[in-house]
Amino acid sequence: MSKFVVCLTTVGKESTAKKIAIFLVRKKLVACVNILPKATSVYSWKGKVCQDREWVLLMKTTQKRVQVLEKQLLQIHPYELPEFVVLPVIGGSQKYLKWVEVVTKESNSLP
Repeated sequence: MSKFVVCLTTVGKESTAKKIAIFLVRKKLVACVNILPKATSVYSWKGKVCQDREWVLLMKTTQKRVQVLEKQLLQIHPYELPEFVVLPVIGGSQKYLKWVEVVTKESNSLP
């Protein structure tokens, strides 16, 4: 299992994306959230094909924080059924990954 992960979710408003990102960073559940604007999502929901503009949140964290991250995200997310997908990180800059690890520790000194 990978020590580092990228988690994905989507929201319908930019302001909501920013609020969620700030909340998760302040809680040390993620080191960084990238907000990608105006994605078009096409999906099946309650028997209909839907199409919406959404903001994608790419959340960088450690495997250790995923369970708490998911719980917190589902509590604050406005959707009835929020996307929450976890992708393993198989490599990357060791300095960056160390920073992710340090920043997401429950008790730490933020760099």
